[in-house]
Amino acid sequence: MMDKSLSADTFQGPPTPFDVTLHFDWKRPPLSMNDNPDRYTKRKLIKEIRLAGNMAAVGKRIPDLGKCRATLTWFVVDRIRRDGINTCATFKPLCDGLVDAGVVLDDAPQYMDTPMPTIVWLDKKAGHVAHMTLRVERIE
Repeated sequence: MMDKSLSADTFQGPPTPFDVTLHFDWKRPPLSMNDNPDRYTKRKLIKEIRLAGNMAAVGKRIPDLGKCRATLTWFVVDRIRRDGINTCATFKPLCDGLVDAGVVLDDAPQYMDTPMPTIVWLDKKAGHVAHMTLRVERIE
């Protein structure tokens, strides 16, 4: 006779860690806090960025994580001074794309931790090119 106190969760164990990095070939953020496009252009850019996040997540087959951390990194190859907060205009629609893909229920803090985007300088002479990444990891 089977012990009724046991459930399927007993045999599955704790959730496994999940960590994936999505790559985007953008040499600069498609939308910056400093940009001032007309509302139609801005709406179009937001839709394209959101779709890019969704498609990248679907392509990597990211499951429903329950709660995750999304970290945006912009890799640059020149020494122009930049401000990480300006990438938030691109970061927000990428997070919305993760929601659209079913990675989390919402991009509210109880489902998604979104630390400030970072900028990393790479050596152009070593053959590096500018790009952006979005790291998605399951958290408790």
